[in-house]
Order: sequence, then structure tokens, then C-alpha cells
Amino acid sequence: MLGQMYKGYTMFNKTLTAAALVGLVACVSPGGNIAYGTNDGPFTNDGECDDPRFTGGSMASSLRNANIQKDAADCKALVQASKIRLQRTLAQWDRAQCSSVDFGNNQSSWANDGECDDSRFTGPGTDEIMLTSDDSKDANDCRTLCNAGEVWPK
Repeated sequence: MLGQMYKGYTMFNKTLTAAALVGLVACVSPGGNIAYGTNDGPFTNDGECDDPRFTGGSMASSLRNANIQKDAADCKALVQASKIRLQRTLAQWDRAQCSSVDFGNNQSSWANDGECDDSRFTGPGTDEIMLTSDDSKDANDCRTLCNAGEVWPK
């Protein structure tokens, strides 16, 4: 459903690729099991999950869409240890809840560029590379995009 809704979606001159959409929305295989993928990423077996479909305290500090389903062993072990979980989907978030989010300030170098650069959020309005150092520092963009339903808390 989300793949169809956002297929070819462009916002602020940012087009989501088909591969990114498949990776972001195909978090769970038809049997209800998480599709972890392979260990073909550049940061496998380091004790951190580098797959941006997940969230939690044991995630890498820099996440790229290119690592979707490419850090299976780390991500699976951390899910089983209850240290990370799959991110929320758009269907699990109500835009009305955006008013209760503390978006922080606009001290990021990337503030006010039309993309949410705060790694606490997910959705088509987020930047492709997310750094934890930008958390709570892109308030205007993230608030606007949350209210528009283009980003939501992980």
C-alpha cells in the first residue's frame, strides 16, 4: 500500500528511488517475519544495526538508505535482544499527534532546506543520510513535514 502511495513521489526536488521504496515498505515478509536481507553492507558484524528500517539505542549513528537489508546479522541479533525494533509506519501514526512532538531548534547546518534531517523521524520527507548529531536541530522542516504527513517519529 505505501509503495503504491509513494511510487515516484517527488518532494522538494527529491525523488525516492524504487529500491528505497521497496526497502522502506518491505520491512516484513508475507509470513510476518522480518526480512533482514544479507550481510553485504560495508558495516556488517560490528554490533550496530546499519539498516535504516529499524530504530533503537543500538543503531549506527549514521544511516543510509543504501544499507537497507544489508546488515542482517547485526540487526537480527539486536531485534532478538530487544535493543531495536522496526520503525513505525505511516499507518501507525496520526498527523494530529505532531502537536505533541518536541521538534527542538533549527541549529542544524541543514535546517530550513525542505527536508527533515532529524534521525528520530522517517518517511519520504527525510534526507537520505541521517546523522544523530542533527537530532532535534531541524525543527521547522520536521514540524512542517510532520503536519503534512511526509515524516513521522520512528
